[in-house]
Amino acid sequence: MHAMTTFSPTAKARPWYREPYVWLVIGGPLAVVIASIVTIVIAVRHADVVLPREAAPARVALPQALLTKEERLQAEKAVLPAGVARNHAVSSALPKDDTRKD
Repeated sequence: MHAMTTFSPTAKARPWYREPYVWLVIGGPLAVVIASIVTIVIAVRHADVVLPREAAPARVALPQALLTKEERLQAEKAVLPAGVARNHAVSSALPKDDTRKD
């Protein structure tokens, strides 16, 4: 028959912090918490300035009559929403505004 192994009361148990598997279980979540705190600190210390919606490039503030056709086109492109501006990066023509009701 097989000899049954039993726990010997004389064997000294190691403290929990000496067990390597405990550090594997604690290490992953601890690394995530530390990385999150570092990310929050970086985000708070180096936050971007929020620009007002009314802010426009100085060229747009000039009267339209003083601008050449190319300057007027560039000024109009500068104030387009990002999604619209991105779509006409290949062509120089401004997209037609379909949302206006005449």
